[in-house]
Parts: sequence; structure tokens; C-alpha cells
Amino acid sequence: MMMKEFKTVKMKTLTMKKCSLWKKLGVAIAIPMMLNLQSCEDSFLDVVPDNVATIDQAFKLRNEAEKYLFTCYAYMPRNGSLIHNPAMLAGDEMWIPDQRQALTIYSLDIAMGNQRVSNPYFNAWDGYYDGGGPGDGYNLFDGIRHCNIFIENLSDASKVPDIQPSERERWIAEAKFLKAYYHFYLMRMYGPIPVMRENIPVDAPSEVLDVSRDNWNESIAYLVELCDEAIAILPPSITDINSELGRITRPIALGLKTRILLTDASPLFNGNSDLASLVNKDGTQLFNTDYDAAKWELAADAALTAIEAAEGAGHSLYEFPGSGFTLTDTTTQKLTIRNAVSERWNSEVIWGNTVSRTGEIQLNSMSPLDITHSQNNARKVMSPTLKIAQQFYTKNGVPIDEDTTLDFSDILELREAGAPEKYNIKQGYTTSILNYDREPRFYADLGFDGSIWYKYDSGNDETKFHIKGKYNDYAGSNTAFFFNMTGYYVKKLVNWNQSFGESSASYRDYAWPELRLADLYLMYAEALNEVQGPSPEVFEYLDRVRDRAGLDGVQESWANFSSNPNKPNSKEGLRAIIHQERNIEMAFEGSRFWDIRRWKEASREFNEPIRGWNVFGEDDASYYQIRTIFQQRFVSPRDYFWPLAENTLLQNSNLVQNLGW
Repeated sequence: MMMKEFKTVKMKTLTMKKCSLWKKLGVAIAIPMMLNLQSCEDSFLDVVPDNVATIDQAFKLRNEAEKYLFTCYAYMPRNGSLIHNPAMLAGDEMWIPDQRQALTIYSLDIAMGNQRVSNPYFNAWDGYYDGGGPGDGYNLFDGIRHCNIFIENLSDASKVPDIQPSERERWIAEAKFLKAYYHFYLMRMYGPIPVMRENIPVDAPSEVLDVSRDNWNESIAYLVELCDEAIAILPPSITDINSELGRITRPIALGLKTRILLTDASPLFNGNSDLASLVNKDGTQLFNTDYDAAKWELAADAALTAIEAAEGAGHSLYEFPGSGFTLTDTTTQKLTIRNAVSERWNSEVIWGNTVSRTGEIQLNSMSPLDITHSQNNARKVMSPTLKIAQQFYTKNGVPIDEDTTLDFSDILELREAGAPEKYNIKQGYTTSILNYDREPRFYADLGFDGSIWYKYDSGNDETKFHIKGKYNDYAGSNTAFFFNMTGYYVKKLVNWNQSFGESSASYRDYAWPELRLADLYLMYAEALNEVQGPSPEVFEYLDRVRDRAGLDGVQESWANFSSNPNKPNSKEGLRAIIHQERNIEMAFEGSRFWDIRRWKEASREFNEPIRGWNVFGEDDASYYQIRTIFQQRFVSPRDYFWPLAENTLLQNSNLVQNLGW
């Protein structure tokens, strides 16, 4: 009987009441696939269930089956949310005030070393503490269960008789992609998990219900298999942009396959002897700890295929097309960098997550730019750390501690901005030398005391708005709840059409970019360098990203300006360059947190102090002092993976805890 189809990972026994609830959930929680178009007002694809009582009825007609497909989509993680994306605040990239009255964000507890086995923070396994999306209502094992139900029913040709065969195949492919993505999301957090190839009947014996964790390599192979099955069917692009933007395409599936294989090839999962003792209760080893160089080859091949598919579908690195305003090259370059992320459905966005909107993250990134702007309407709490500000290159395209022509050894030294700097820093304003002579991405992505913030309502006056961030200033940290912690602000995530009214602020929403073409280029360069070391092709894809950012190529920059000119000539040196390039290009997009972990660098990076400027200073002398906000503590190998909740382990005797918890 179809109604007995049910997946469980943590529970041995289920009440009839809960079974009834799951019956209803099969179709009752389908939510709108929100679409945001460049050329028109916001529109929505409203998916309102017609009170369908059973799963069988959900697959009688095409319209009802489509609603169930959107239920599968509804579980996509809200990565464009400061609250629901752990990668925003669980690492060292940004910090926020630890003021629970203003914002309760459990990923900050992880960054502060407060993770726990009793009611773990950001528990995506069970769907608690914001690990299950809004209202803890979208935990991913539920999403996987819905995908399995959809795939099984739509694969039955006797069901949904009014659907075209090609559409049936496409919808099944979308559900397979989502199933692979939800598994991968959990595996990055927890390591090996029980892979739910099929749903387990609720009346199955306990030895069947009590599933064990699956071997990592075998699980990766299954996810790749799902991706390949989806890739063979999915369309290369969305043609019906009025109703289908956000649906999965072939380049998206190829991109996910690349990300899965790159993660699998990385040091945390490839040859990591620290994980040798993680075994199931029957002694089955969950990680193969022998290094396998072939994994990098698979990742490189997948990345190149994904790039070719994306470019073949019309994707390209974004370039600001200009506007009706007269802008300098400096401002145009910054808009090119910012809009690659925040401009709706631009040419670079391969995968836009329409379930995850960005109004909240823009509100918490934006700074007041005038005395009349309310700090409640531009909360500025997302505060990049001093370490992240220092990681951006100099104007010569090399790290600040390698540039032979510039000296950043004493960042407490202050300097007054002159005419040459006026499109980046307010002319006549005094700020740290750290904020001078930096690459375009520094000024595009970051705001700081004295920095110019160009947006649409600036018009031709490119220097109309600038930040005043000292304690008593309009962007200062002088409010009870919403204040900046480090003296740096996130400009990158705020769409340039943002505007202030007399007592309000307007933010132009966009679908969160889960995958950009620049990301694929950098993944390919990373994997290819591990396969063959420095090569013209590795430099080509690195330099495509750098050229768009207004920088010379790697070899030219290091030869002319670095104290270590031979660094790009070895695999190890180029690896370090690729890692830094990725940290810069993908800054504030939730990439660094997972990259640092898969590179097995968290025990170094996440054990350093969180620092910023003294935002409580009222003048230059007191403001430009380095303040330690928090001393992070990362325990290896324990903190590389989330703990399973104690309750989950009690309810399923075959599950084992992650190491160290």
C-alpha cells in the first residue's frame, strides 16, 4: 500500500498519528517556486495543493504530480539566508553581535565552539535549530523521502496518464538531482550517512528500520550515478523563463557532479588517516583512508564537461553593460564584480535557487549611508573579519605580504585619501593603509570607514555616498542590537538598486546563486593543478577570473611584484595561489567555510582570533586599533563533522557517533 511508504533514519517506532501526518505532508507543504525576472516585476509560480488526501491521488493527474515535484524542490536549503546557511557564520569569514535579542543564529554558536551532542546546533539530520529551514520544517531526510516517493510513482507508466513521456522523464531527472543534492549536503556536514536509495516501509522490522551509515566512497559513487542519470535527460537551459526559472538544467547537474567529485578528491576525504577509526558497529570502515590520485582526474574531467555545457548554454562571466549614467572605469569594474552575484539571472549564474531569497541577507549587510538612514533599515551586522580584509590582493594582484612595491607591515599607520583614490575612498578621509592600493574586488566586496558605496540612486555622482563608521557616526556601532563588529561591511551581496526612503529602505531581491561560472573555472583549475601541476590550461582558467576582476595573470603578477616569483611554478605554490584566489572570488557566498574544511585547513584557520577595528572608537586614533573579538577553538578531527544528536543514537542502535563527540 502506497501510504505505508516512509523513510526513517532515527525512529524505531512510529505512532499512527505521525503516519497520518506524513500522509498529508506528501502534498500539503508544496510551496511557491519564486521567480525573479530581470526585465519585469517579481512574479511567482503559486503551487497551492487542492487538499489531496493521499499520495495515490497525487499521481492521478499531471497538475497534482507537478505539485508533488515542487514539494521536492521546497526542501532546497536556504543558502541565501544568514540564518539558514551555516557557512555564513560558522567559520571565520564574518561575525555578528552576540545579541540574542536581535538575531538568533545558531551557526554563530558553532563558530564560538559551542556545538553539542545534546540538541546540536543547526541539526540538518533531524531538522532542528534552523537545520531544517524556516520553522525547522524542511529537514533533508524528509526531502529525500519525498524524492523517492515521486521517483517511484512517476516511474510507473500507469500513473499520471495525462503527462507527455518526455516530461515524465524530465521530472524524474529533476527529482534524482534533488535526491543527490540533499544527500551531498548532509554528507558535507556529517560525513558518511545512511543513503536512502529507496523508502523503507513503516511496518518493516526493526533490523530494517535501524539503518547504518554507508561507506563514503560507495555513497559518492551512488550520488554520481544519480547525477549522470539526471544529466542524460535534463534540458541544457530553461526556455520558458516566465514559469520555469529555477528548475534544474543539465549544466546545474554537471556542476553538482563536479562539486561532489572535487569534495571527494580533497584532503579531508582523500587519504585522511585521522578518520580510520570511524567504523560501524559491525566493524565496517566508513572511510577508505588510502589516497587516490584518480579522484582529482575525475573531478577535473567533470569540471571541464560542466564548463563546456554551461558555455554552450550561453553562460559567460558577467560584465556590467553600463547604464544611463556616466561612470568611471573604476566604478564600472566594481559593478561588474558585485553584480556577478547580485544581479538577477545574469549570464554568469548557472543555478539560481528560487526557494532562497535574499532580502534578509541584504538588509543585514547594508550600511546607512546618510544621517537620515535608519540603522533598523540597514542593519550592517554582517561584519567581515580583519583576516578576510587582509586576504584580498594588492592592486598588483599578489598577497599583501608578498608585494615588493607596497608595505602593509603596520596597518595601524593612517593615510589621507587624495584625488587618485576618490572613487574608492572619500577624498580627504583618513583611514588605515590596509584600505589603500588594493585590488578591485576589495573595494567592490567590502565597505569600511570612509569607503565609497556606489549604487543606482547615486546617479552620475559616483562619490555621493560613503560610510562613516566611527562610534558616533551614522553607520557607527552605537545601537542596542544592530551594529557592526569589525569595521568592515559586506557590499557584495547588496543589489546596486538598493535605495532609502524617508523612513524605509528598498532591496531588489534576487534568487541566491548556488553556482556561478567563475566557481566552475576555479574548481577546474584546482583539480587540474592536482592532476598535472602548473600548466597553460590551469593558468588560463585562473586568469579568466582574474582578468574579469581587473588583474593581470598569475605568472605576470608574481614575476613582476611578488617576493616569491617562483611560487606559481610548483604544484604546491600554485595550490596556495588557487586557494587564495578562490577565497577572494567566492568571498561571502558561503564557499570558504566548506573549502577550508575539505582542504583540511580548519585546524589552523579556525584556531585563530577573530579581529577587527575598535568600532567603539570615536576618532581616528581610537578607532584604528586592532580589537580581538573572540578566540576561536577548533578541535581536530572532531569539529570537521557535525555530531549526531544523542536522541538519534538512542532511537537507532545501529548508528555510530562521529569521532570525538
